[in-house]
Amino acid sequence: MDYLELTSPSYQLRKIPPPANSLPQKNSFSGRHSLANHMLMVKWNTKDGWLSPSIVPFQNLSLNPATCVFHYAFECFEGMKAYKDKDGGIRLFRPDMNMARLNRSSKRIALPTLDEDAAIKLISELVKLDSRFIPQTRGYSLYLRPTMIGTQETLGVSAPSSALLFVIASPVGPYYPTGFKAISLEATDYAVRAWPGGVGDKKLGANYAPCIVPQTEAAKKGHQQNLWLFGEEEYVTEVGTMNLFVALKNKETRQNELITAPLDGTILEGVTRDSVLTLARERLGPRGWTISERKLTMSEIAQAADEGRMIEVFGAGTAAIVSPVRTISWKGRTVDCGLKENEEAGKVALEMKNWIEGIQYGDEKHSWRKVPNECSISLQNPMHGPRVSICSQFATSHNKVKGQWSQRMESWN
Repeated sequence: MDYLELTSPSYQLRKIPPPANSLPQKNSFSGRHSLANHMLMVKWNTKDGWLSPSIVPFQNLSLNPATCVFHYAFECFEGMKAYKDKDGGIRLFRPDMNMARLNRSSKRIALPTLDEDAAIKLISELVKLDSRFIPQTRGYSLYLRPTMIGTQETLGVSAPSSALLFVIASPVGPYYPTGFKAISLEATDYAVRAWPGGVGDKKLGANYAPCIVPQTEAAKKGHQQNLWLFGEEEYVTEVGTMNLFVALKNKETRQNELITAPLDGTILEGVTRDSVLTLARERLGPRGWTISERKLTMSEIAQAADEGRMIEVFGAGTAAIVSPVRTISWKGRTVDCGLKENEEAGKVALEMKNWIEGIQYGDEKHSWRKVPNECSISLQNPMHGPRVSICSQFATSHNKVKGQWSQRMESWN
C-alpha cells in the first residue's frame, strides 16, 4: 500500500458548552472511566484519501453491522499520555514513537498510513482543547488513545476501502496510588502470545483478547500477570502487556547486566522500553553496567536466583512506567526476583521511574518532551490544490472555547 499523507484543506471544530458537573476528584481515578469532552476524527477512503480532520464532542460511532472491523479485526491503536508541569504547561512524551508504531501497525493490516508530524499536531489540538482534564499533580495525566479501524461495509475479506482514525482521551491517576506494590508472575508456556513472523510486535486489538483467559487463570492462582515464554528453550518475552527487564550479575563477567528481549517479532517495540534502554546506556553504563538486548531463558533467570546473582526484575510500559516483580511461579517452584522482604521496588526500577517522570513532568529539559503550544500545521492535499494553513482559523475557534471555559477550569493543585 502506498504511503498516504494525513492532509486537509480545512479544519473543523465543534465545541460543546461547559459541563454542569465538575471534573472527577483525583482520588476517584481507579481506571480509564472518565472520558474527556472531545474526540478527534479523520475519515479516509481509497478515492479521496484522508478527508478533513475534525474535533467534535465525544460521541458514539454509528457503524453498519457488516463493517469489516467487526468481522476481520481491522483495528490498531496506540497508548500515550499528556502531562502538566508545575507551571501548568502541557507536555507530550515521545509522541513521534507512538505515531511511527501506529503506522507500522496499520500498514501490517492493510489500513492507511498517515503523516506522523501532522497527526501529532492534530492530537496536540485535542489536548489543548481538553486541557482542563489534565490534573496538575505528579502521577496524574491525560491518557490518549489513537485508534484506526476499517469501516468498509462488507463480509468479504479484502483490504478496506474506507477507514476511520479517532482519538479519545481520559484523565488517569497513578498506577500505584499508595506506592509501588511488587507483583507475582506465572511463567506461562501453555499459551503463546506472539511468534516470529506474526503480529505480536504490532499494537493490534486482536493481540489482546486472547491474553485474557491465561491472565484469568494466573489470577486464580494468586498471580497478577503472565510471563510469556516462547519455544522449547522457554525464552522470556513480555510480562502481561509490558516489556520485561531483568537485572542480574553476569555469570561470566560478574558485571551488573540489565537485559531485555530483542526486537525479533515476539515483543512489542515499547516506547517505555526504548526510554529505559536509552537512559540505562546513558546513566547506568558509566557506572559499569552492561545493557543488553538479548534472548534470556527462564532457566537462566532461575539459575541467577539460585546462585544469588539476581538483582531485580520489572516490567515497563506506558501505564505504570515500571512494575516491579517479586516472584515468578515456574514449573512448581517459586523463583525469587531479588527484592528484600520489606522492599516493593529495586533501585534500578526506582531510578527509571524517577528519571522518566522527571522528563514527563518537566523537571528535566529533554528532547523527548513535546510542547503542544505552537500550532504551525500546513498540509498538502493533492485533491484540493495548493498548500494551505489550517492554524489561524482553528486558533480563533479554540481561543473562543478557552475563554468560555476560563471561569470553570479547575487547577487540581
